Amino acid sequence: MPYVRKITTGVVIFILLLSVFPHKTAAIGVSARSAILIEQESGRVLYEKNAHQKMRIASITKIMTAILAIESGKLKETVTVSERATKAEGSSLYLQKGEKIALEDLVYGLMLRSGNDSGVAIAEHVGGSLEGFVVLMNQKAEEIGMRNTHFANPHGLDDHEDHYSTAYDMAILTQYAMRNETYRKVSSTETYRAPNPNEKWDRVWHNKNKLLTSMYKYSTGGKTGYTVRAKRTLVSTASKNGMNTIVVTLNDPDDWTDHMNLHDYAFNQYELVKLKAKGRLTNIEDEFYKDMVFIKRDIVYPLTPKEQEKVHINLLLQKPEKQWKKPEDVPDVIGKLSVKVDNEQISEVPIFYENGAVKKPDTFWDNFKRIFLITTGVK
Repeated sequence: MPYVRKITTGVVIFILLLSVFPHKTAAIGVSARSAILIEQESGRVLYEKNAHQKMRIASITKIMTAILAIESGKLKETVTVSERATKAEGSSLYLQKGEKIALEDLVYGLMLRSGNDSGVAIAEHVGGSLEGFVVLMNQKAEEIGMRNTHFANPHGLDDHEDHYSTAYDMAILTQYAMRNETYRKVSSTETYRAPNPNEKWDRVWHNKNKLLTSMYKYSTGGKTGYTVRAKRTLVSTASKNGMNTIVVTLNDPDDWTDHMNLHDYAFNQYELVKLKAKGRLTNIEDEFYKDMVFIKRDIVYPLTPKEQEKVHINLLLQKPEKQWKKPEDVPDVIGKLSVKVDNEQISEVPIFYENGAVKKPDTFWDNFKRIFLITTGVK
């Protein structure tokens, strides 16, 4: 059947052409051995590759060191540099034994210049000793849900076999750190000057994160890393049109390109959607709860256009009790609001009752009314 043979040959040629000339798709790949992309506020994973594989992480370790130093409340304190700190190998601020330097300056040197001596000096001052600080690092990791991480030093050098994390865990850590205003400021700083007690000129540190300094206009910060065993590691954050994203790659020979592509993928494929605004819930049929229930925060989530058509919001309210005679008799939390896309639950928040004990969050109209009354002189 020559006609059948012609069709079969045509199909084979068509398949071969598809393999030679890739067609456009929403899928994306990276060179990294392990990678993850998440939306910062919700934590939704938008892309992952071996994201839970335990690996060496090099200097992105310093994100944990920095946030612990910031949270210690000691940034304005003066640190006396020990001999142990000056002997740290690898990238360095060239601190000198006995030198006195502000902890805040050490944090900038840690994040921008990636000084390993700075990491040791911070650890000794904040934790009492390097070993004591490592205990704090692992306690914080457990607290924020880094389930496959163990820290053995404050800088990420390959001096311990049990120093490791995962792309997912490092994304969680970065999400946590980015909630801190001081951390965001440090991470996004391109150049920093610190006094040099032994010279006439200041120390000047330039951020090693090329995405921030020259390559990617949406970059908001991050941390680079490299050791012989870990290879190139990178954490980066970016923001566009109100959406904030985090990318982590481990052992990635083409990390700058991969990070830009992953951030762009998020910005192009997803939209940050406010599914429910904080404040009073409307359209409540139960007369007992009508105009009396609210949620404390906006429900915002990154969704594709197709996913937005499949959103379902469900309210579950407790049946009113007979002994609830007055508003103050009603419990603070009387139900929950859940959001699903298809059958997957993406968010759940408590529903509160206006009983006088729980403060209802201000809405846009509350703030507008307050400003209007102030400008018109009405108290």
